[in-house]
Amino acid sequence: MKQKKFSTAIRAAFPHTIPVFAGYIVLGFGFGLLLQSKGYHFVWAFFMSVTIFAGSMQYVAVDLLASGASLITCAIMTLLINARHLFYGISMLGRYRDIKKVKPYLIFGLTDETYGLVCSTEPPDNIDRSAFYFWITFLNHCYWITGCTLGTLFGQAIPINTRGVDYAMTALFTVILTDNLLKKSSRVPAVIGLTVSFICLQIFGSNNFLIPAMLGIAACLMLFRPLLEKENQDEPYNT
Repeated sequence: MKQKKFSTAIRAAFPHTIPVFAGYIVLGFGFGLLLQSKGYHFVWAFFMSVTIFAGSMQYVAVDLLASGASLITCAIMTLLINARHLFYGISMLGRYRDIKKVKPYLIFGLTDETYGLVCSTEPPDNIDRSAFYFWITFLNHCYWITGCTLGTLFGQAIPINTRGVDYAMTALFTVILTDNLLKKSSRVPAVIGLTVSFICLQIFGSNNFLIPAMLGIAACLMLFRPLLEKENQDEPYNT
C-alpha cells in the first residue's frame, strides 16, 4: 500500500517539475563551471547543492570562497540574498499547516521555483498533499544537484572560458521581471521594487542599499496591499 502511495504521488508531481528541470540543469551547470574554474572539485559542488540549495547564494559563494571571506561575511550575505524567503514562508503557513513529518524539508527546499509550483498547483484528489509537495520539492532539489555536479565535471574534463557565466542568475531574474511588467496585474509590485531600489541606490550607494531597499519594498507592498489584492481580483487570469 505504501509503495503504491509512493509511486502515485511521484507520478502526479513529476510533470509539474519538468520546466524547473530545464532551468535548474542549465543554471546549475553554470554554477558548476564557475566553481570548477576557481579550483574546487565536483564534491564541493555536490555538497553545496545538497546543503545550501540556493541558486543566487551559491553563485555569490563562488567569489566568497575564492576570496577567503569570513563566516560572518558569508552569513550576512546569505541573509541579505535570501531574505525574500521570509515572505515566502509567511505565505505558506496555511498551505503547510497540516503537514508534519516532511515539513522541515519543505521549508528547507522552498526555492523561488518550488514556491511557484506549490502555490499554483493543487494535488489530485487521490494524492496525499504532503507527499505531493514533498516530491515536487525533492525532484527540484535533485535537478539542481545534478546540474551543479555535471557542470563541475564538465569543467574538469573540458576547461573553457567561464567569463559571463556568472550573469546567468541576473539574466533569469531580468526575464522574470520583464514577464511581470508585461502582465498588468503584476506591474505595480514590479514598479515599486524598481523605484524603491533605485532611490535607495542613490541614497545609500551600491554597497549599502540592499537592506534599506528590501525594507522599503516590504513597507510599500504592505501599504498598497488592499489595492493590489483588489486589482488581482478584478484582473482576468489570462491578462
